[in-house]
Order: sequence, then C-alpha cells, then structure tokens
Amino acid sequence: MSRKENIVTSFLTSTLTGFGAYILFTASIFRCMVYPRLQWRLLLQQLEFVGNKSLSTILLASVMIGAVFGIEFGKIFKLFGTESMLGAAAAFSLSKELAPVVGAFLVTGRAGSSMAAEIATMRVNEQIDAMRVMAVNPIAYLCAPRVLASILMMPLLAGVFVICGIVSSYCFGRLFFEIDPGVFVDKITWITRPAHLIEGLEKAMLFGALFSSIACFTGFHAKGGAKGVGKATTHSVVMALVSILILDFFVSYLKMEKLQL
Repeated sequence: MSRKENIVTSFLTSTLTGFGAYILFTASIFRCMVYPRLQWRLLLQQLEFVGNKSLSTILLASVMIGAVFGIEFGKIFKLFGTESMLGAAAAFSLSKELAPVVGAFLVTGRAGSSMAAEIATMRVNEQIDAMRVMAVNPIAYLCAPRVLASILMMPLLAGVFVICGIVSSYCFGRLFFEIDPGVFVDKITWITRPAHLIEGLEKAMLFGALFSSIACFTGFHAKGGAKGVGKATTHSVVMALVSILILDFFVSYLKMEKLQL
C-alpha cells in the first residue's frame, strides 16, 4: 500500500472512529436526560444561559437582516412593480431557513464555544475525573442539562428571530418604498404557511441538539492543558457550523421529497 493510500485510510479510519464515538456519547447524553433524574436547578441555569443571554444577539441580528431584506428585496421587486411581495419573501425565507440557521450560528458562537471551553477546562484540570471519584455522573451533570436547554430554547429564539425580522423588513420597506401594511400582511399569509414556520422551528431544535452535543463532546475529550482547551473550543465551533449546514441540506431535501410524495 502506497503512502498516499495509507494517509487516506488513516483519515477515513479516524473520521469514522470519531463519528462513532460522538454517536455513542450523544446517546448517553439523551439517556441521562431520563435516568438518572435530571437536576432542574442545572437545567434552569442552562436555559437562562442559552436563551436569555443570547436574546440580545438574536434581536440585533434579526433586525439587521430584516433591514437588509427590506432594502435589497425592495430594490429587486421595484424593478417589476411588485414591492408588495416583500413581506412574502421575507417571511418565507426567514421562517424556513434564515431564522434557524443564522440563529444557530449565533448561539453556537456564543453559547456553544463557552460550553466547549468550560467542559474542556474541567477535563484538563481533572475535575471530571474527580466527579467520577465522588460517584457523580459527569455526562448527566455537565452535558445533559446543556443539550436539553439548547433543544428547548433554540425554537423560541428562532421564533423571535422570525417576528423581529419581518417587522424590521416592513419598517424599512415602508420607509423606502411606501409599502402598504395591509398588502404586506396579505402577501405573507398568501405565501407563508404554518407548516413553513413549524419546519423552521423543527430545524432550530435539531440544530440546538447538534451544536450543544458537539460542544460537550469536544470539551469532554480535550487534552493538552490550556492549548488543548483552545483547540477543543475552535474545533467545536467549526465542526458545529459545518454540521449545521450539512444537516440543514438533508432536512430540506427530505422535506422536499415528502411534499413531492
């Protein structure tokens, strides 16, 4: 076997081994949500950390994206005399794609990186080993509350993103293109269905489970002191962002196939 083949084989082996370890680790997290019993105090702390502390970032991003929609989409629709379609375009794209994806990106950068860094620091300082010595399950204590909090809070943050983005697009569309509010709302209800919003919220829930489990996994397996903490945090964010895009593609494709059937 040539050197090039050895490199490819080694890469594939390490990738499959790491993916298998991640699947088993994630399965243990979900198992720990049921048994042993989850501590509500830890869950409430993580709900506040993931949700409340990310709210200002979500609000700012949704307003800015809505403003860009109001300006750029308004320019395009004005060429065809269909400025009234701005509401439909903004609501549809925000509900199905932008709110869950961009929201997950923002929360990954803020909360996911913090999760990975905190757990990695505990790992390199041997605090996780000390928890095992004291008969405390570190996965149930550290990981399960973070993952469950992310699953619960991401759909709420995505919903806020959608509402603020639509309001912002209307405000800027009204300011620059004098869009009628009644027509704006009517076009939203004409194009966007409740199923589209539900699809976006489902995606947000999946993305919350994905980035939080990746953050916990990389932090839990960190090694190498302070340098290892930095590497684990960086690896966690990069892997989470790429995984969110991959998962978004497959979910969108499966939804499309379901509609065709």
